[in-house]
Amino acid sequence: MNSNKLSSIPLWLLVVTAFILICQGSWMFWDARKRGHNAWLWGFLGLIQFPTYLIIYLIFARKIFKRKVSGSNS
Repeated sequence: MNSNKLSSIPLWLLVVTAFILICQGSWMFWDARKRGHNAWLWGFLGLIQFPTYLIIYLIFARKIFKRKVSGSNS
């Protein structure tokens, strides 16, 4: 009854997960640096979890949802 939960996870799944996290963190780091945001923060957050911080980055740092600004006619 004393089994290690990590040893029950297939090795290929750990490798794929690590690859996804490294790619996500690297892309977020490079993109944040290019856009003038805190690159180290976004890169670190990208290494922690997928896809939560990627979605947060896309909404708040990249501003993928832009408001339409209505011009005044005065």
